[in-house]
Amino acid sequence: MSEQIEPDAASHADQQRQRASRLAQAVRSELQKAVIGQDAVIDDVLTALIAGGHVLLEGVPGLGKTLLVRALARCFGGEFARIQFTPDLMPSDVTGHAVYDLQTEQFKLRKGPLFTNLLLADEINRAPAKTQAALLEAMQERQVTLEGRALPIAQPFMVLATQNPIEQEGTYPLPEAELDRFMLKVRMDYPDDDQELDMVRQVTRSTRADMLDVQPLRTVLQAKDVLALQRIASDLPLDNQVLDYAVRLARTTRNWPGLTLGAGPRASIALVRCARARALLRGGAFVIPDDIKGCALAVLRHRVRLAPELDIEGLEVDHVLRQLLDQVPAPRL
Repeated sequence: MSEQIEPDAASHADQQRQRASRLAQAVRSELQKAVIGQDAVIDDVLTALIAGGHVLLEGVPGLGKTLLVRALARCFGGEFARIQFTPDLMPSDVTGHAVYDLQTEQFKLRKGPLFTNLLLADEINRAPAKTQAALLEAMQERQVTLEGRALPIAQPFMVLATQNPIEQEGTYPLPEAELDRFMLKVRMDYPDDDQELDMVRQVTRSTRADMLDVQPLRTVLQAKDVLALQRIASDLPLDNQVLDYAVRLARTTRNWPGLTLGAGPRASIALVRCARARALLRGGAFVIPDDIKGCALAVLRHRVRLAPELDIEGLEVDHVLRQLLDQVPAPRL
């Protein structure tokens, strides 16, 4: 009897996976309509969403960091909130606080913008460490402690934080503990010639001043769909050799020449979770070494520290990580 059930169960799981892949690819197509020339960044953000992680988006002004998050919010039927981080922002402005109610003569908890599904933390490095730390508990434990009470945050919950890499005036670097909470650090670069031409053509046709409109985008995902995508991705088969490859990459950063600080075990976990999400996004039935390799830079670049002498020479951490990726042998499946 069990032999008859197993093929049906396997084909049902296969159908579910294919439906999930099509749904993820539909979101990607919608985002590409609004954010031109940033396909790799879109894939990274969707990878983190499916893997259940948070993203730190870094790029110079005007590349569409905020636009990408707003476009994702438009495609997603859940709740969306935005916090503009400034030097005078208080932790209670993020998490919420107790307010005295004159009618009941009792304190009531007023929840902050952190209680949402999709949170845009805009220019996160403009607020001091005390305010940045208000996100830590929510990002790791999916709850916020207010007035001694632990309040759960609705699932799914994703923080997308933006920062400008070149502006140092009035900014506060993110502490290592918080950087480590971000599954991916994604760099947004300038689009290439053709994509920039296409972007300028589309924007100048629009009635909006200098940006693409996200209003025409379709709502493709609901909160339950994201949770289903996360569940299906976490069940994707992963060969032991591929798992070993992910762990070896993270461990190699700890004694690699040119790096003074290596990645911890959270990086190994993030590599595997992201690889599963990437496999689902490309429509794969299982994880391959290229899925690990494809997300390795975004997973590792904020978890390692470049040696001071290389920093002085103007070498970037991505350059050292690419060398590491080239030299750590990937399994052949």
